[in-house]
Amino acid sequence: MLALKLTLVPFFLLVVSMSGKWWGPTIAGWLAGLPFVAGPILFLLVLAHGPVFGAHAATLSLSAILASEAFNFAYAWTCRSRSWSIALTAGLISWLVAAIALASMPASPAWAIAAALIAVAFGQTFLPRSNAIARVAPLSRNDLTGRMIAGAALTVAVTTLSSALGPKWSGLLAVFPLLGIVLSVSSHRAHGPDFVVSLLRGMVLGRFSFAAFCLCLIFTLPRQAASLAFIEAAVLAMAVQWTTKRLAHAQHARTGEALTVPDAVTMFPLLAAGLDPWIGPRLAFNQQESGVATMNVLEQKHGFDGRSDRIGRKFVVREDSKTQAANAIASGSARS
Repeated sequence: MLALKLTLVPFFLLVVSMSGKWWGPTIAGWLAGLPFVAGPILFLLVLAHGPVFGAHAATLSLSAILASEAFNFAYAWTCRSRSWSIALTAGLISWLVAAIALASMPASPAWAIAAALIAVAFGQTFLPRSNAIARVAPLSRNDLTGRMIAGAALTVAVTTLSSALGPKWSGLLAVFPLLGIVLSVSSHRAHGPDFVVSLLRGMVLGRFSFAAFCLCLIFTLPRQAASLAFIEAAVLAMAVQWTTKRLAHAQHARTGEALTVPDAVTMFPLLAAGLDPWIGPRLAFNQQESGVATMNVLEQKHGFDGRSDRIGRKFVVREDSKTQAANAIASGSARS
């Protein structure tokens, strides 16, 4: 069992992180819906304590979306005017307060769903906004190794202490935003607060597939074999992830807003914290002197399919009316 604890989560982290490079964006996109840190932890809890314990833990993992959003909210607002250490302290305190409150709530699917919905709505409404889009660097070998070690450490800690913690705190800690903390701090130090704000806002879309995964486990674990329940939950999570992604694409197409498509190798390990898992070529938006935002493909390892390519061409940042007017005047002056 110890060998499984040490290797299961790191193995998933490695496979999903490298899937875009190995198999292309289509396979990587489907794998993006899998909660590949919390999922294996819940599976190990079921093996150790049985399906009832696992279903109870999954209920608290679903409600823990609220604690994760509390961390994001505190970090996002604090990092705008304070250092990363103060922002991290504020985020961890907020997570702990929210987790204690969730642990005192009734462990019912209805409460868990309500907490998750409140968290998503709150995050969408009250997180600060940022127009900054920073370049996304490829995931280095050291970064991947560090995240694999962090995932293994969290797995061993939660599963080892699960008997003493009970299903409530085991489920809450299974969704502890460890990888989100690593990325928030490193991004804050490297790119500044605006990039961190954009990053944390991007986590909201990933919540839906994780919620579907936990909800499926809540109802299937007491009635089915554990392996079958986890397979069904994984399939449902991938389907919800695909649907969420398509709906987001459609919304951006209607509004004409720019859609950032980070490199899959960099972003997939963050799905444990619910990060927005867009796949495909790594893109960056650079502001030219004329004020027109142009999209430059920095790395084209895998092509879009026809639908994605057509959608991608629509996501051009539109100039505001003043810039358009200024360009029209400058163009007219040049002709004369």
